[in-house]
Amino acid sequence: MPRPQRRRHLSRPDPPALSLAPVHPIAALPPVPWQLTGNHWLSLPCIHPADGALHAVGVVHRGARAAIEFAGGGGFERGIAPALARPALFVDGRRTELSDEGIAWERALGWLPTFTCTVGSLIVRGTVFAPYGRDADMAGAVYTLAVENRGAAEVAVAVALEGVLGHRQQRVRTPRPFDDAHRVLRGADDVVVLEGSARPGLVALAAGADGAAVVEIGDAADAPSYSIRRELRVPAQGREQAAFYLAAGPERDGAEATVAVMRRRGWRELLSATRSALQALEQTTGSDAMDRLLNRNLFFAYFFAVARALDDAHYYLVRSRAPWHGRGVTVRDWEALAWTLPAVQLADPSLARELLLRACELHGYAPGRGEHYLDGTLFAPGFSLEGLASYAVAADRYIRDTGDDQVVEEPALADTLYQTSDELAARRDRTVPLFSTEVTPSGDPPVFPYTLHGNAVAALALDILRRTLDEETARDVEDPEAVRAAVRRHFAAERDGKPVLAASADLAGKLSLDDDPLASALWLPLYETIERQDSTYRRTVRGLGAEPRFLSQQCARIVGPDATAVLQWLRRAPLDNGVAAELVDAEGRAVGNGGDASLSGLLAYTLWYAVHALGVR
Repeated sequence: MPRPQRRRHLSRPDPPALSLAPVHPIAALPPVPWQLTGNHWLSLPCIHPADGALHAVGVVHRGARAAIEFAGGGGFERGIAPALARPALFVDGRRTELSDEGIAWERALGWLPTFTCTVGSLIVRGTVFAPYGRDADMAGAVYTLAVENRGAAEVAVAVALEGVLGHRQQRVRTPRPFDDAHRVLRGADDVVVLEGSARPGLVALAAGADGAAVVEIGDAADAPSYSIRRELRVPAQGREQAAFYLAAGPERDGAEATVAVMRRRGWRELLSATRSALQALEQTTGSDAMDRLLNRNLFFAYFFAVARALDDAHYYLVRSRAPWHGRGVTVRDWEALAWTLPAVQLADPSLARELLLRACELHGYAPGRGEHYLDGTLFAPGFSLEGLASYAVAADRYIRDTGDDQVVEEPALADTLYQTSDELAARRDRTVPLFSTEVTPSGDPPVFPYTLHGNAVAALALDILRRTLDEETARDVEDPEAVRAAVRRHFAAERDGKPVLAASADLAGKLSLDDDPLASALWLPLYETIERQDSTYRRTVRGLGAEPRFLSQQCARIVGPDATAVLQWLRRAPLDNGVAAELVDAEGRAVGNGGDASLSGLLAYTLWYAVHALGVR
């Protein structure tokens, strides 16, 4: 593919002083198997399976470099706080709890939580969704309730949305509660506003019904409450529906305005647009069970590893918006570009292009230099060879899959690729064409500074740079085949008297065979370092991940010789309520850092790749 000539990078920032990145935190799983949904603006991570209550609403705020979350009380992710917004049902004036008879859940299209419950002769169906799609994408959510009367007489029914604002927090990794008072106010047109008392505030929420409603406000000082109630008359053998709208804004006027727009467009139109948009994102493998697993994780990565900030409307890549993941909304280049972006590209190439350029704008000034806040500010220094190489690999994948080679004309990407080339040259050993790293993709230091996985990715990046940079610069780029030959030579080791490849080396004779689960030798064929059928490769990876612990390593096994067995294991694995978790047990149950949205992207893409590229069944 012909490449246009490239200009040299004109100004390069001085590299920051580096220190070893801390071992990343592992967060425990919440005790509640939450339902969740959301769009790029709004996350709804805590929908209680017992009664359909919303316990938290989250947004991303660029100015705060953090997630901002509203909840009924502290500890909401553990299910021990009052609900922020709970549906309530009153039949002939008597309150009936939806949880009394039990409710049954389904997920439409793998992403829209819906429930059904029976109350006497009434069938109640609820759906929670965050509008998405053309003319529907906005910082809001909709809670619809349909009441079907199977009795012989008309029934007076009231449906309500009620809740408490008892907690607001800012979270990068750990939560920091806001210290100003919580306020619940009556706005115009029967809208309820939830906000803090301090000025200026960062976020306000507004809630309203789709028709005439009775609004009540509680005045408790610490945790003010509210109720929005709609009166319905459901005829015998008939059906009535009501909806409640929830919107977020940087301040109350904007939140109220979004509720007004949602009312004008109507929940039916918003739901129809959302369903159509989600259907366009779905992927197929030929297996219903595998499709459910793939699309569940694809949608989770698409909406929880990618966010639009409430205060500037730009896209940002994060590790996960789920409040129970230990890495929070920080991000590494490798996770964003090698885990999240491939999954997004499967579903939405135009968004993938925007995210690739966005990553270059925010993080490309110092590729691979460490972990970042969502806005590109350095969070924890620690050079990663894979992070450095990930920009070239991601760009090439995008061009190969879409045919859009004009993306390299974009200054942000061009500058980042030249910066990548320069930094790779600086990391090369003086005598051997291999490259050192300070930390692995996990953020932990390797046993020795020259890693097998890192140099395999670097060789692929060099191959891409030689084809992409201007002719003069490309002549000075290291020969990737020389790097691959050096890998085979300097990582050569023995196990049980037979040749294998070591995981890391010091280039002075010392080797380590300890495979890094987040940067496993299992991935080598994907980086064109070695063939899947090569005997040395098969000996090297034999037994790796046989006792599951890290889900990323199980994803890597899909590329290796045990792909069929791993796919069968994944079909049975519960994970974290169906989405990825960093740590799992032998049966695939999540045990730590659940709700891992970036890892969900890796899982979804690897499943698709195994079926469509490797032919695994």
